[in-house]
Amino acid sequence: MSLIPKSHPRVKSLLIRKKLVDGFDNGLVAKEGLLAQGRGEAFDYLLGEKTGKNAKFAIRAAVAQLHLAKMPVISINGNVAALCPKQIIKLSKQTKAKLEVNLFYTNEKRKNAIIKTLKNNGGKEILGTNSKNSIKLSGIDSARRIVDKDGIFAADVVVVPLEDGDRTIALRKAGKIVITFDLNPLSRTSQTANITIVDNITRAIDVMISESKKLSKKNPKSLKKIVNDFNNKKNLTENVIQIKNNLSRRAKIA
Repeated sequence: MSLIPKSHPRVKSLLIRKKLVDGFDNGLVAKEGLLAQGRGEAFDYLLGEKTGKNAKFAIRAAVAQLHLAKMPVISINGNVAALCPKQIIKLSKQTKAKLEVNLFYTNEKRKNAIIKTLKNNGGKEILGTNSKNSIKLSGIDSARRIVDKDGIFAADVVVVPLEDGDRTIALRKAGKIVITFDLNPLSRTSQTANITIVDNITRAIDVMISESKKLSKKNPKSLKKIVNDFNNKKNLTENVIQIKNNLSRRAKIA
């Protein structure tokens, strides 16, 4: 009997689940984060469990936007800390983006566990930890309204992986350029963000790191062209078409 290789999407999916369960056991992930992962897996299956051309276009535009930013910030939640802390920190260093912990279901114990994980994986300055530096972002009822005045509040570009729609809308209204990862191209987050990467963050983050190295050599004019040539509505429409085509192919096989 042949063994399924580790590179197989099904195996990778199981490994991701294991990381999240470990993250839950270690106090990083809220139980609601496990439910969100299940929803994401369903959409990932519909997308073919691979980084398609639409996701690659969005990644390129996102990285270009980060390199153009004057004050980029990457928002960190429990799922991100559990799934890809090393990669997120590497991307933040490449793009000179600050890291800020911002949680929907928040408590000090969980926040401290996330901070510890980030620092253990090479993170230095982590924002969102000093209540004296906190300020409220209008338009949000959840704990995510509390942001660092030197971080998300002051940022021109904010990366919000695995986001909720309310904060994406609030960030846009506050004049921020929002980059998000969302496997559901029809969600409020996807539809509201400036650049939506419709892909599993555990795959997309490595592509972003590679793309960041390439684009770091580009001049601002070239980077602006990449951003201006990207159309998020078209990107989302193409992802919906991709899902429909995958469903059609699978229906024929069945």
